[in-house]
Amino acid sequence: MASIRKRRVTWINELGATQSAEKYQADYYDRTGKRHRRMFELKKDARRWLDEQTAGLVTGQWADPQAGRESVRAYGERWLARQVLAPSTEATYEIILRNHVFPTFGEMRMDAVNRADVQSLVKEWQLTAAPSTAQARYLVMAIMFRAAVKDRVLPTSPCVDITLPKIPPKSSLVPISTHTVLSLREAIAPRYRLFVTLAAGAGMRRGEILGLTLDRVAVDFATIRVDRQLSRASRTGKPVFAMPKTPSSTRTIPVGQVVLDEIRHHLEEFGHHESGLLLTTDVGNFVGTSTIHNAWRIAAKHAGTDATPHDLRHYFASAQIRGGQSIKVLQALLGHKSAVETWDTYGHLMGDEDTRSRAIVDGLLGNDRQQSSAPLSENRGHSMGTVEAL
Repeated sequence: MASIRKRRVTWINELGATQSAEKYQADYYDRTGKRHRRMFELKKDARRWLDEQTAGLVTGQWADPQAGRESVRAYGERWLARQVLAPSTEATYEIILRNHVFPTFGEMRMDAVNRADVQSLVKEWQLTAAPSTAQARYLVMAIMFRAAVKDRVLPTSPCVDITLPKIPPKSSLVPISTHTVLSLREAIAPRYRLFVTLAAGAGMRRGEILGLTLDRVAVDFATIRVDRQLSRASRTGKPVFAMPKTPSSTRTIPVGQVVLDEIRHHLEEFGHHESGLLLTTDVGNFVGTSTIHNAWRIAAKHAGTDATPHDLRHYFASAQIRGGQSIKVLQALLGHKSAVETWDTYGHLMGDEDTRSRAIVDGLLGNDRQQSSAPLSENRGHSMGTVEAL
């Protein structure tokens, strides 16, 4: 039920004098029976507002006008507290909201944030972060505002038709060289060299390496079992383990002697954490994400490279491909969900496919031409050259 009625409103002004005026009060009840009302100077404004609210109730797009007054920070914290997420994912969401969303929108009302505000924030992120990082931040923010619509806090989300920075296609991935890998391993602090070897020699993800315990290394079988990772929810002195990134990430990786020797050398020189974790700091704590990030940043600067820890995983994949491994085997080694994902990421490195493509065309169109015996380049088959073993 909705109605508009004229009312005389009386108030005391700043000078202490009594004033009064006629205004129009619009009333309606939502689906729960809660009454909502608002005062207007003009009847036509009251009618317009009332039509908007009742139309929203009919179409299912109605949002509580009072709820929209809540700050973005208050709603965001309340929203995150009730999400069912993996510990590492929850920690990532919390960091993104606290460090990248709340500083700009935190004190604004939920219903005050518009599309232009969101686009401006994404533009700011683009100036200081990688495209993939900016997209990840936007995704969390968009999920939060989408939830606000479902919670009837907002009628619509401001995260619509936002232009995001473009991520370079995966086909442009160029693996780092063995020289770069070895330079990084030499430049990083000695107690973290095992991190480089495990990433480049076993293709493990950062969280999987930080969460690797001694009981997951089978020296007799030359394998490493990956069935968990270190959670970002871990705190000093208390490591927390989480499931791997995806169910397919649980795997057993065959490793070479160079990896096993590095593990043995590391244990002889630095020992391990009381929890069994292989990597420890110089004061005996387990190694968290920020610690390895700082160590890597220093090493990369000394090595003169902008490579990231994930580039070591790409290096492992490219080395396997150059050694003749199939995409299906590589999928299992990397713990990808499907061979399609592996192919989309690394298929362009399959040099044999390039050679076969050239041979087909040469066989059809090259019969009547004299073929030069001198190749155009010694490295014609692949732009990255020979990937040496670690």
